[in-house]
Amino acid sequence: MVMPTLDSGDVGFGLPTSPSAGRRRPDERIARVIAQALGDARTVLNVGAGTGSYETAAHTFTAVEPSLAMRARRPAQLVTAIDAVAEDLPFADGQFDAAMALFSVQDWADVDAGLRETRRVTRGPVVVLTCDPARVRDFWLYEYAPEVLETEARRYPPLQRLAAALGGTVTLQSVPVPLDCTDSFNEAYYGRPELLLDPAARQPCSAWSFLDDRGRQDFDLSLRHALGSGAWDEAFGQLRGRPAYDGSLVLVRATP
Repeated sequence: MVMPTLDSGDVGFGLPTSPSAGRRRPDERIARVIAQALGDARTVLNVGAGTGSYETAAHTFTAVEPSLAMRARRPAQLVTAIDAVAEDLPFADGQFDAAMALFSVQDWADVDAGLRETRRVTRGPVVVLTCDPARVRDFWLYEYAPEVLETEARRYPPLQRLAAALGGTVTLQSVPVPLDCTDSFNEAYYGRPELLLDPAARQPCSAWSFLDDRGRQDFDLSLRHALGSGAWDEAFGQLRGRPAYDGSLVLVRATP
């Protein structure tokens, strides 16, 4: 796997960053990795687009999002998302220069059909930002909320399955997570465990919705106790100063 270099400088991708409930705040360095994968594509299809966190001014986007709630949360400056599903895209063969699916394939009803459809309507690269289910449980959160990571490991499709569905030439690129990552997924807080005690920080990660109130309370009490006693720092404190975390985040890029 290729390991890109991350730095803390802003690079002016024109990303929407205004916070709102349940909406991811894009990280500029992860955005750079996505932009490199899309290359010089002019028209880009965003499948499972959600609130459009990584839709930048560098491309002309068409967004597809089946959730009315997510479509309603998209900022006014972004294109209106089309109500459609990945498995049945209302576009012609090869209509787009490139396509992307970011943190969304785990929510598709039929990931194989969805990726085949995405490939059908795309003449260039298809870029999928996802998590490797084989590595999800390696994160320290498994000590305190194993049900959440078990859920993630079950829902994220194996990388080999994604590659087979996309076909063509497929590359896998590990995406390191910066210590001050602005996006909201579990590993974004690898060196800042206190932030995961905030329900708002957990909300954009759908795996937490599978945990009941008792489970969330148990997690809160367990992590608070570990932080207060120093147990977390004894086991994982070295992560507080690690510039980037090489975890489960991976970018899959397929070209015909």
